[in-house]
Amino acid sequence: MKLDLLSTIKGSALEDFFPAGWDLARMDALAGRAPERIGEREVYWSEGYEPVECESVEDLEVRMGAEIAAQVIETRAEGRQLALILPVGPMGMYRWTIDRLKEEEISCDHVWGFNMDEWSDAEGNTLAGDAPGSFQNAMEGAFYDRLGELTVPPEQRYFATREQLEQYPGKIAELRADGARLVVVYGIGRALHIAFWEPTFAAEYESEADWKEATHRVGARLHPLTIEQNAITSFKSRTTLVPAWANTIGPGLFLEADYGIGGADGVLGRGMQWQGFSLWSALHYGPDPWVPASYMPTLPGRLFYHRELAGPLEPECN
Repeated sequence: MKLDLLSTIKGSALEDFFPAGWDLARMDALAGRAPERIGEREVYWSEGYEPVECESVEDLEVRMGAEIAAQVIETRAEGRQLALILPVGPMGMYRWTIDRLKEEEISCDHVWGFNMDEWSDAEGNTLAGDAPGSFQNAMEGAFYDRLGELTVPPEQRYFATREQLEQYPGKIAELRADGARLVVVYGIGRALHIAFWEPTFAAEYESEADWKEATHRVGARLHPLTIEQNAITSFKSRTTLVPAWANTIGPGLFLEADYGIGGADGVLGRGMQWQGFSLWSALHYGPDPWVPASYMPTLPGRLFYHRELAGPLEPECN
């Protein structure tokens, strides 16, 4: 007798829980592959895309931070502006970016920062920028403030408030028209989102082309998997503090990037983790609007991942 989700889901509370477009059997087969297959190239991967295994969270943070700093340094040397789409999660890489830039005394006055998302209510109203828990407050404290005199000018920092998010597409287009490089820094959500662009949004578009053109969403409805992921990673398990809505960029921005820098650090210790299943689908499911993260390998760039996420993803009591 077989007892697992795929064989028991019919009639259960989970039957309508997962995004309708997910092929759970395919996802399970991918997650069941041998760990050494995680880096096997797919035909749809960009030639300039590379998954990079890291031995520890600290190793991942250092390498990811150095990668961000390299983009700042290279564009400055080229005399170009740099538009950075930035996440608040993962976060540990920013201190290493700061250390590298301070060591080489590289000013960020050519950098434009765009926070990719922010908590909101259903109408897109957000917390005050200096409120505890806001992504703006987190980014100011972890990155901009710590850069000191080298920092990104305040007028070149954009945060995903209802008012500013509407300005992202125009401003980024203007910068790129002037020769700016667009780089997206990202994590992979438990529900396979990028930023807070949820898989369930795919049902609202008539075609993949329409989906790809969507630049942002104000008051985006979050999937329960996203809420629980954030309860674990950002709210010390207190689910009731996690907002059910967010403002977010969409594929019309993150898929237009010249380069992507990804991080997957979802290990919890004692053999526990939350991100391996998602990582395998992001890398090998194939581009599908129901799996937003599946498009990231189509961009040049690097995805730094903790080696434990590759598996084997087998049952273990901890």
